[in-house]
Amino acid sequence: MTGFLQNTFNGLVSGAFYALLALGLAVIFGMLRVVNFAHGAFYMLGAFGAYVLLSEAGVPFWAALVIMPLGLALLGMALERAVIHRLTRLDPLYNFLLTFGLTLILQDLVKTRYGVQSSPYATPAELSGSVDFGLFDFPTYRVFILGFAVLLCVAVWWVLTRTRIGMVVRAATERPELTRAFGIDVGRWVTPVFGFGIGLAGLAGVLAAPMRAVNPLMGADLIIVIFAVVVIGGLGSIFGSVAAGFGIGLVQAWGEAYLSEFPIVSQTIVFVVMAAVLLWRPAGLFGREEAPA
Repeated sequence: MTGFLQNTFNGLVSGAFYALLALGLAVIFGMLRVVNFAHGAFYMLGAFGAYVLLSEAGVPFWAALVIMPLGLALLGMALERAVIHRLTRLDPLYNFLLTFGLTLILQDLVKTRYGVQSSPYATPAELSGSVDFGLFDFPTYRVFILGFAVLLCVAVWWVLTRTRIGMVVRAATERPELTRAFGIDVGRWVTPVFGFGIGLAGLAGVLAAPMRAVNPLMGADLIIVIFAVVVIGGLGSIFGSVAAGFGIGLVQAWGEAYLSEFPIVSQTIVFVVMAAVLLWRPAGLFGREEAPA
């Protein structure tokens, strides 16, 4: 029982990262119909930025948790205005190739300056140690990540469902054509929403820095899993992305714990789930089926 609870908690913590990244990716795809392959690179920049701020300027974790998401959000908005919006009327493949090339550029720039070795990032002193849950102890920092991610997802949900601006953004994200039909200018929301999605990726990177080795390739493998999460939840579905993120985190943790004798199964289980969902419901668990032409 104790082992199951620990594995479940680990899965929820992993799911917290998936949920934050998938939420940003889903918002961007929903409004722009852009498959942002550079999302993992911005996650990496969030972690590396926190590391550089601490090691070279002495800026602590708590300040980096604000500075990096805001800075990357502004960078994302500038990129959207400069290059991405120019290709949105073309086949989505063009923007996919653009963001893929941007990923390679960002990774190479970081590798050129800091090399490919992993760099440690110290856990904040306030979050060191562990929390006693009775049956088991769990690292305080991981408890913080889980609580922070849940609160942030709830806050985003509240803004999107309880405020007028949020409802407009949600409508434009999930049903952009219908939103335009009601006379709402979707275009004015594109740039800030893209920046918001990039900011979430940077925030997840800062949170990951004390837990995972900071290196230029830390987002390269993760982005494939995030794409699978978004597909499972439903392309453009905000709630689906968050729910699928936590669900896949749990499935992976249980698979690694109880299918360790079959490493190939435990490593590919997320893609098995994605294939099963697509066969059963091509639009994803919470996506909307497209009307036939």
